[in-house]
Order: sequence, then C-alpha cells, then structure tokens
Amino acid sequence: MKVLLVAVNAKYIHANPAVYSLRAYAAEYQASLEIAEYTINHTVEAMLADLYQRGPQVIAFSCYIWNWRLIGELLEEIPQILPGTELWLGGPEVSYDAPLVLKQFPQLSGVMVGEGEATFAELMRFYCRGDIELTEVSGICLPGTGMTGVRRPLSMDELPFLYEDLQPFANRIVYYESGRGCPFRCSYCLSSIDKQVRLRSVELVKRELLVFLEHKVPQVKFVDRTFNCCHEHAMEIWRFIHEHDNGVTNFHFEISADLLTEEELQLLHAMRPGLVQLEIGVQSTHPATLQAIRRSMQIGQLRTAVRRLWEGRNIHIHLDLIAGLPMEDYDRFVISFNDVYAMEPDQLQLGFLKVLKGSELYEKANDYGISYRSRAPYEVLYSKWLSYEDVLKLKRVEEMVERYYNSGQFRHTLKELERAFAHPFRMYEELAAYYEEQGYVINSPARSRRYEILLAFAVSRDPGRESLYRELLTFDIYLREKCKSRPSFAADRTAYQEMLRAREVDKREHVEFFFYPVWERAPKQRGEAPVFVRFCYEKRDPLSHNAMITVGV
Repeated sequence: MKVLLVAVNAKYIHANPAVYSLRAYAAEYQASLEIAEYTINHTVEAMLADLYQRGPQVIAFSCYIWNWRLIGELLEEIPQILPGTELWLGGPEVSYDAPLVLKQFPQLSGVMVGEGEATFAELMRFYCRGDIELTEVSGICLPGTGMTGVRRPLSMDELPFLYEDLQPFANRIVYYESGRGCPFRCSYCLSSIDKQVRLRSVELVKRELLVFLEHKVPQVKFVDRTFNCCHEHAMEIWRFIHEHDNGVTNFHFEISADLLTEEELQLLHAMRPGLVQLEIGVQSTHPATLQAIRRSMQIGQLRTAVRRLWEGRNIHIHLDLIAGLPMEDYDRFVISFNDVYAMEPDQLQLGFLKVLKGSELYEKANDYGISYRSRAPYEVLYSKWLSYEDVLKLKRVEEMVERYYNSGQFRHTLKELERAFAHPFRMYEELAAYYEEQGYVINSPARSRRYEILLAFAVSRDPGRESLYRELLTFDIYLREKCKSRPSFAADRTAYQEMLRAREVDKREHVEFFFYPVWERAPKQRGEAPVFVRFCYEKRDPLSHNAMITVGV
C-alpha cells in the first residue's frame, strides 16, 4: 500500500506543514507514506506524469484557495491514468462545504474535515490494517453517508515535531506553529471559527526552536494567527530566541501591535537587527469598517506601538491593508493607506478581500453587496462602497507599491518625490496612470529600467528638481548593487576622475560623489563641491540589505 500526501504550494520556497504534520502523526504507517510537493507554476501535465510514476493506491490533497483550481483539474484527470487510486481531500478550502465538494467530484472517496492529524492516522489504519470501517473514522465526510462525527481538537503537545530531518527544507522557509486558534472574531478570517486558543508548552517549543538555531536555518515563520495574544507565552519565546541568537536565523511573527506591552517592546528593542520581523494586520483605520468586521483594534495604540518599534530600527515591520471591506469606499481607503504609509513600514501589503467559505463575511456578503469571483481565491470584484472600476484602480496602485516601495530600491527618491504630491497615495495613483499612458502595464519593464521610468515620471511632475532626482536615484541604485556600468541618469564624472582615482577601492566597494546630501532623509540645498560616499557591499544593513556607506571619504 502506497499513500501519497500531495501539496501544491504557491512558491518553491514555501513548504506545506500540513502534509508533514499528517505524516508525522501517522508515524507508525511511515513505510506506506510519501509526500509529493509541487507549486502552482507546475503544469497539470507535469504533475500527472509524476503522480503516475509514483503509482499510489491512495492520494490525499491539501487544499487551499491558491491551489484549488489546479487540484480540481488534477481530480478530473487522475481517474483516467490511475483508475484504481482512491482520492481524498482535506484543508480549509474543502472543510466548509464537504458534501457539495463530493457532489462536484463524484470520483472522491471522501473529504477530511477540519483538523486532520488524528483523522488521517485513522484513515491510514483503515487502509493499512483494515481493522476499522470508514464510518468509524471521525472527522470525514463520505459520499452518500455524510459526516461521520466531529473530531475532538488535539492538545498542541500531542502534535509531533515536523523537522527531525531538515534536509527537505533546505533553501525554503520553515513554518512552525506554537499555537492554534485566535481569540478575536474578525469576520473575514477563518481563524475566528476556532475561538479557543491552544498553545504548545513553552519548554517543548524551546527544545524545538533549538534545532533550528543549531542548524542555522535562515528563516522560521511562526504561523500562529496572533502570536502575542498570550503575553507570558510570547515573552518566554522571544526571550529564548534573544538569548540563543545564532547571528543567522530570522524569526517571523504575526502579531497585534496594539497588544504590545512595555515589557515586550523593551525586549524586542534589545534584539539583534534582523533577528525578528513582525507582520501586523492593520486592514483599515476606518472605525466603522473595524466595527463591521468585528476587528478589535485600538488604532492609537497601534500607531504608538509601530512608532516605538520603528524607532529601534532593528525589526523588519510589515503592515497589511485590505481593500474591499464593508463601509470603506475609495476615498476612505485612501485615508487608511496614508495612515499606514505614515507609519513607515518596511513593507506595506495592499491586499484585496477574499470572501472565504465559512467566514462570517461569506454569510453576510449579500447584505453588504459584495460581489466576488466565483472561483478561488474568491477575491472581491465590487461592493456597495467600492465599484469594479475602483478595484481596478487600486490594483494598479498595488502594483506600483509593490515595485517601488516594497522592493526597497527607491526609498530615498520616493521620500523626496512625495513632497510634490498632496499625499503619498496620490503619488502612487499618478505613477500607475503614467505606467498605463506609457504602455508599461503590458510590457513590464526590467528592474534596471524602473529607475529611468521613475526619473521620467518625477521630472514630468516636478521638473524644477531634476538634478536632485538624478542624484537620489544614483544613490538608491548604488545602495543596492555595484553596477557593471554607470547608470544613464548619473551625473557626468569626467571632471572628477582624478579625485575618484585617489579614492580607488577594491571590487567589493564603490565610491561615488554627490552635490546634494542625498544620504539624509530630507536633502538640503545643493553644495558647490562634491561630497564622496563609499559603498561597502560586504557590509549591509540587515533590514534593508542596503550597502553600508561612509560619507566624506
């Protein structure tokens, strides 16, 4: 008997902890179990060929909004090439409406509903030992039978450690959970269904984190929905990684910033730059929207906490917004965007509402006039407050934010360019319109070309400061990379060749001259004499990855 657990990930660097957890919990059947991981970039033909070569008797798919369409295509074709293979599904995408899924795909043997470790272990017992009937397995939905019963949630300490062997996760993000469930009731989120927070014993967590630290895993991403919902739990873990910092491993946490205490802030400030990165879901700053989605958040406290975190300049801060939420029209979303932008996150994620099956917002979509795509990922098309045209405009703004702000490659230029606009959102809105006018939306420009495009845009909107923008862009590009050839927009250096030669450096450095103090947050008046700046590419800022600089060399 060969049972194949299949994951279809969004990217290669992602792993699927669900299938590894199922395999680990069903360890006594290890000899019969295999894992196959693909990405959404694989073709159906390539995945079918691989599945055929593996020749499993049972295939179980882990289903999410990002892979559901591909899995649906596979389900249609697998019975033709593997006619005797039994097919099972599990995961959040199929747990809510399992009977409907069984009707849609009559070739299925069943659907695992909800938390799957114990359920899958009993399925393995059915297939490998045959001493129980399927109807005796709790937590599954069967064709013609329906649900067999509700599965009791496991204690977090009952779950085995997934990473005894780290080889399959080389060059990939390691996902780790120290808790399940969420105490909050955000209406767009499936985590709100499981309101009981279950935490793994801190001593057990510490032993497992030590494995990552000893192996110098590059990044460990905690998947806990609100990591700091329990102060004592968060403090113990943060204190442990601070005390055992190996100088390499980075830990990612999703938190509620308005819950941060002074004690937590002090500990976070003490950490090595780059040891921790924090993802903070703001979603909206509109009180009516927050009330409508049942999001418990004190905006003032959040703003203060983010400012305190930012002042330490040792933690990568990622802030999220969601467009398409109830009560928030285009103009009000602009305010939310500018509010969050003013907090100066390292990344600003402008996402769009996904109407997830089983969420409260799914039930209220008609009341709010929310129309969304009929297929996964069920993204909003329009609502009472936001037209489809508005959504398209925000999509174009999102692309500009991703290319220019989140890339981190244009920070000094953007900071100065903002001054030419009424507010930051307007800058990205007009940049998006410029891209469309110039035909760059269809023909996406290469990274190096984006510097030239931003210069042309800046000069078109603020022609009196072209020389400043040229220097800012030169500074920004050399912060990131030692160019093989001099950028086309850089100042002519012919008159300063002797002075540059006197400051010659090895291949790991570059020396450039500037007339404006572009390394400062707000460049002042142009000087008469050039100031030389050395860029060292062996020493980089752990948060921005920019080269370290020395001014006046």
